[in-house]
Amino acid sequence: MKMDFFIGPCVLESEGLALEVADFLVKELGEFSDSINLTFKGSFDKANRTSINSYRGPGIEKGLEILSRVKSKYKIPVITDFHVPEQADEVASVVDTLQIPAFLCRQTDMIAAGAIACQKYQRQLKIKKGQFLSPEETENIVQKALNFIPKERILLTERGSSFGYNNLIVDMASFQIMKSFGVRAIHDATHCVQRPGGLGTSTGGKREQILVLARAAVAAGADGVFMEAHPNPDKALSDSATSLPLTSVKPFVESLLRVRRAVI
Repeated sequence: MKMDFFIGPCVLESEGLALEVADFLVKELGEFSDSINLTFKGSFDKANRTSINSYRGPGIEKGLEILSRVKSKYKIPVITDFHVPEQADEVASVVDTLQIPAFLCRQTDMIAAGAIACQKYQRQLKIKKGQFLSPEETENIVQKALNFIPKERILLTERGSSFGYNNLIVDMASFQIMKSFGVRAIHDATHCVQRPGGLGTSTGGKREQILVLARAAVAAGADGVFMEAHPNPDKALSDSATSLPLTSVKPFVESLLRVRRAVI
């Protein structure tokens, strides 16, 4: 089975940037088309920024226009978050995978709305495990979604658990546990190395740990990887501390595919 890779900037900064990143990814990763499913990621709204003054995104209307443009121009699927149940249908009419953010993962109305919209448009529902949940507790999330959508179109994502102040830890057993519920488990390679609020008015992170944890996750059974990449990470308008430079993406994917081949 192919590995799923969800790659792109944290937030949709502009149409030009989105197209630049998508163009780079399609060209650089094209040789792996037999081994990976590539999806372009980008948020139209970052609704839980540390500071009220931080850039949140272009909004739903412009954001979906950008994602639609990427999808039509490069013939690749796209993914984005939604933040209130009322957005689910509109988002699902454009994107291929709807994502529920970690802090909203237990909200029944969000899960139901997302699953209903995914069933209507034949999309996937990807739910990030909250930093406050054990992997065992995600079974309740899956059971809610199964009322509206088959398990084949449900993905759970491990993004680390809170461990003391400003730190996250990935339990590598999470992947086996979450997959036992009959769904795919994805490793959030860049958010799991965040230090929430670590810079005071913004989130810090440990970019140097991204690859080692991703390798471990794939070895532990992760079905895919969600990651943020940017042409100039230090200039990124969101999650600059944990975004990978675009030039690192190809060797990153190559490394993970080697791990995958070694363990299957």
